[in-house]
Order: sequence, then C-alpha cells, then structure tokens
Amino acid sequence: MKLRSYKINLDRIGITASTLCAIHCAALPFLITVLPMWGIGFLANEAVEVTMIAVSLILGIWSLSGAYRKQHHRIAPLVVLVLGFACIAFGHLSGVELLEPIMIPLGGFTIAIAHFINLRMLKSCPINHQF
Repeated sequence: MKLRSYKINLDRIGITASTLCAIHCAALPFLITVLPMWGIGFLANEAVEVTMIAVSLILGIWSLSGAYRKQHHRIAPLVVLVLGFACIAFGHLSGVELLEPIMIPLGGFTIAIAHFINLRMLKSCPINHQF
C-alpha cells in the first residue's frame, strides 16, 4: 500500500487567494446592486476585502520569503509582490475613485504573478530543500 505525502504548496494557495481577491475587487462595482437579492451581500462588506488582502499578504510573505531564504535566493518574486501590494494600497489610499477599480484588481493579479514566478523559480532550482 502506497502512502501519499501531501505537501502544502503556499504558492498555489497564494495564486488562488490573490486571483480571487482580484476578481472580487473587479466584479464588486458591477454586482453591488444585485448581491443582496442573491443573499450574498456580505461580499460588499469592507471586512471581507480587508480579510482577503490580509490573507494574500500573509501567504505572500510566508511563501516568497521562505523560498528566497532557503532555496533560490532571487529577489524578483519579492519585488513583484511588493509592487502588487503597492497597487492595492495606492488604489485604496489615493482618493481617486476612478483608479480604485483598476489598481486593486491589478494589484491582486500582480501578487498572483509573484507567486507564479516564485513557483517557477522553485521548480528550476537545483537545490531541493524542504521547508
């Protein structure tokens, strides 16, 4: 009988979380009027958005910093991660309402790209450490 070992891949979870966050932020302005009719008005709550951003931030820092320190030692995924969160912060804090629905989803997809870059670097890394 074979025992399967399942390793949690933080980059895949991060890609999923960041993409869902970006889709949520992009679709919310269009769906905000019909969400209560569907019984999912809670998605328009600011706490949901803050939670999604916090989860993406924690996953991003945990995954990318661990891979940087223990495996590939390349800073590119971390730079892309910071750019993604900078887009989100700019979208929220700029005060320009026209930029918010553009910058926040762009930031979410940028964070997903950072995880994708990290995943590719880990697969091409000759050192195969477990962390």
